[in-house]
Amino acid sequence: MRNQLAARNFMLGRKALLGLACMAAGLLPAINALPSSAQATAAQPDHDIVGTWQGTLHVPAAESNPGIDLRVVNKITRTDAGALKVVDYSIDQGGQGMTATSASFKDGVFKYAIEMIDGSYEGKMAGDGKSISGTWTQSSHSLPLLLERATPETEWTIPKPPPTLPPMAAEANPSFEVATVKPSKPDEPGKLFGVSGHRIRTVNTTLMDLITFAYDVQQKQVVGAPSWADSEKFDIEGEPDQPGVPNRAQLRGMFQKLLADRFQLKFHKDKKELSAYVLTVAKGGPKMTKNESNPNSLPGLFFRGLGVLTVRNATMGDFVQLMQSAVLDRPVVDQTGLTGKWNFLLKWTPDESQFGGMGVRVPPPSNAADAPPPLFTAMPEQLGLKLEAGKAEVETMVLDHVEKPSAN
Repeated sequence: MRNQLAARNFMLGRKALLGLACMAAGLLPAINALPSSAQATAAQPDHDIVGTWQGTLHVPAAESNPGIDLRVVNKITRTDAGALKVVDYSIDQGGQGMTATSASFKDGVFKYAIEMIDGSYEGKMAGDGKSISGTWTQSSHSLPLLLERATPETEWTIPKPPPTLPPMAAEANPSFEVATVKPSKPDEPGKLFGVSGHRIRTVNTTLMDLITFAYDVQQKQVVGAPSWADSEKFDIEGEPDQPGVPNRAQLRGMFQKLLADRFQLKFHKDKKELSAYVLTVAKGGPKMTKNESNPNSLPGLFFRGLGVLTVRNATMGDFVQLMQSAVLDRPVVDQTGLTGKWNFLLKWTPDESQFGGMGVRVPPPSNAADAPPPLFTAMPEQLGLKLEAGKAEVETMVLDHVEKPSAN
């Protein structure tokens, strides 16, 4: 929801993201003098929370991120069983609603959380039942948010979602109809592979990024790359030459053709025993949620900061590809045996060996008592998955020829 809170983070609105994503050092600046719920007037017991509530997040400027106001709308109802249901809309960011993972209203205190964006809200209702004074928190950074009860006359209009394009035919073998490849801006932060409708876009991607995505390999599996393969960055924009939204395999095929055409890539395959990480199911089984909605859509894997990863509609293969290309320093071998697509949030404190694929320098680990655990502890605790170092025979790509991209 709050993708602009993340100072140029990995999200591309709520569009599908895959493979790599972009990175920001921090989501929000520290905020002082946040309103204390203890200062709010006690709510009267006869005021119900059900209804439409709205307010504006005032995000201050920070570095290259300009200040911005984001209007938030909460539609609050109760289920037949009496449970609270909150649908949250950020109407200046497309307005697509997200249902809260948890919600409660007790003794005048309103709380809800949205796991997908690692966000939560807590506030105290005023005595007249017309406002809630509280704090929006996302990835440990906070901003004040005053929600006011809306009427049919005062409530903001929620934008209609853009039309959904149908998936590309499964048997289609698309290419880029037209693709522009140009050097990235020197001061452009982050990194992105994104699909928005029929448009495909990358930002700040190196030759190595393109190869590891297109061929689903880790950087150490690529042999004979030129010196500029990891330093010179490119932005790519294009559309497929066939209708519909391509799936992940079709996207990879499109980038394979682009590498051959514009970078003159030629290679042969070999096998080699390498240090690797082996991914298995931990004792007790997986703790992730099976994705049951729109399974044919593209996976969404994006970071909201170092060590805060949201995954939606992704296979274990999608997860492994991201971890080995962006986070870890060696290939990852999936031995979970898990099929289907999954949703989860993974939070950990990274160490200096991680995020080399993003070109990011990891700061020293936090000594805070509430800091997330290291990756190898967080995965079994939060996901029910285990990651162990070992050796495995993996396929390698030996580059025979590659050139800097041809002109558009």
